[in-house]
Amino acid sequence: MAVLEILEVPHPGLRAVANPVAQVDDAVRAIVADMFDTMYDARGIGLAATQVAIEQRIVVIDLQEPESDAPDAKAVRAPHVFINPEIVSVSDEWSSYNEGCLSIPEQYAEVERPTRCRIKWLDADGKPHEEDFDGLMSTAIQHEIDHLNGVLFIDHISRLKRDMVLKKLAKARKAA
Repeated sequence: MAVLEILEVPHPGLRAVANPVAQVDDAVRAIVADMFDTMYDARGIGLAATQVAIEQRIVVIDLQEPESDAPDAKAVRAPHVFINPEIVSVSDEWSSYNEGCLSIPEQYAEVERPTRCRIKWLDADGKPHEEDFDGLMSTAIQHEIDHLNGVLFIDHISRLKRDMVLKKLAKARKAA
């Protein structure tokens, strides 16, 4: 497996709209494995294929939640693969989460999204699924599907806040 290069703003590839996966095969599963390697290496919880310059509708997510509430509890891996994910419906209630993104490193902003969503997708074996998600998983899958549509989390915040995030990113890059 390989760790892929993650595109960062303002790379135009982040605005690409991904194409549906025609067939889930070994080549797609290899992409999924590389995406997990890349996400774990970057210490993220989600990654869309467009973030690694692959214009296919593939998302990997692993919230890596702690096994207990103890301060020294280890994170438990629970990898999820979403191929051709589609939002079927969303709740009327909205919630706010301080989102970050591997393509906008070390920058965060409060983003409002529907609290719950229903998603349909194919797994790594090509088997169809449809399920309701809430909490952080709901936020993460909506964030990653946005990537597949060429949308970044900063597109959901005010222009002033977006400019502040991008200015902080530019300052951090200059200092590095």
